[in-house]
Amino acid sequence: MEEPYYAPLSSSFPFVTSYQTGCSILPEVSRNIERALNEGKMLEVVHGIKETIASLSQIPVIISVTGDSGNGMSSFINALRIIGHEEDDSAPTGVVRTTQTRATYSSSHFPNVALWDLPGLGATGQTIESYVEEMQFSIIDLFIIIASEQFSSNHVKLAKTIQKMGKKFYIVWTKLDRDLSTSVLSEMWLLQSIRKNILENLQKERVTEPPIFLVSNLDPLLHDFPKLRGTLHKDLSNIRCSEPLKNIWDICEKSIDAKLDLWRERIGNGRLKNPLGVRNEDDMEECLRVSRSIFGIDDESLQQVAQSMGTIVIEYKANMRSQNLHTLRRGDWRLRLMTCRLVNAFIHLLEFFQGSCCRLRRMRHERMLLLVTQDTKTILEKILKDSIVPPQI
Repeated sequence: MEEPYYAPLSSSFPFVTSYQTGCSILPEVSRNIERALNEGKMLEVVHGIKETIASLSQIPVIISVTGDSGNGMSSFINALRIIGHEEDDSAPTGVVRTTQTRATYSSSHFPNVALWDLPGLGATGQTIESYVEEMQFSIIDLFIIIASEQFSSNHVKLAKTIQKMGKKFYIVWTKLDRDLSTSVLSEMWLLQSIRKNILENLQKERVTEPPIFLVSNLDPLLHDFPKLRGTLHKDLSNIRCSEPLKNIWDICEKSIDAKLDLWRERIGNGRLKNPLGVRNEDDMEECLRVSRSIFGIDDESLQQVAQSMGTIVIEYKANMRSQNLHTLRRGDWRLRLMTCRLVNAFIHLLEFFQGSCCRLRRMRHERMLLLVTQDTKTILEKILKDSIVPPQI
């Protein structure tokens, strides 16, 4: 059965765990993104981000499957790949130990990923230190610790060692079908009992709670298997994309701030008449429309972005303060004060004092532009997230 497509993911950009993948953002793409931001072309920014992520998805990643001998590691690899044990390229399985040395497998469900089937720690007779060195833990990107029947001291040692290395790992309990058929507990209580036992053993060694999945190798589409695959797709993208996406974020944030400074200087220059180029400088609605257009978050641009991202425009406008003058004023007391009727009446009363009027206009325009740039950053962050986590609509 074909598995649904998952785009690369970073679960909480830009605050994500950084992995060293040896890949930096493509310089030409980053320049194009920066240029598009300067020109207020958000759709071109989207295209640049997508191009970057498409390149990053080609980075090879190593996932190791480890644990105690006899826990069903090879069977789990076959189940994860959704192939039968009888197929030619399946991992050999059996009631006796079948994995003597490291074996490598691939899967069409996880392109550019090497699945390492490691010998069980208990079967090697090695210390944890020699096992880690021989199995090359230092070059592995993500670990899946397999357990069944009991969560042993070896499992805890592996989890503690991997955590010290600062790497991601999962705990996967693999023989849930057997547990369900032999337990007198209800399914809900059994699942809670297994999780509780795993967590208690980890907590004794101060191991931070990892993702825990309870699966049956006989049913690769049931129990926690779909959740496991979804999480794995997300973390693979995090491994590949986190550092380059942080670079993109830094580039974009600096570009937006520089653009704001440029417009502040232009507005603050008293010699420039009507710096925003609007018909009426006191028409704040018109000034807001122009300001949003300058930064590429006007209604038309956001509609194009939403279509390109495969979602609806409200997803990008929902958290915008600058949707319209009402939402902008409601979300910022300073601008509300600057644009209240009393202040406007006072301006008209003192209209012959041109300097006072111009100074207040500049303050309002600068404040509006600042709020628009904040919305631009919020929208850009969502674009980055949605590029690696397609929104559900």
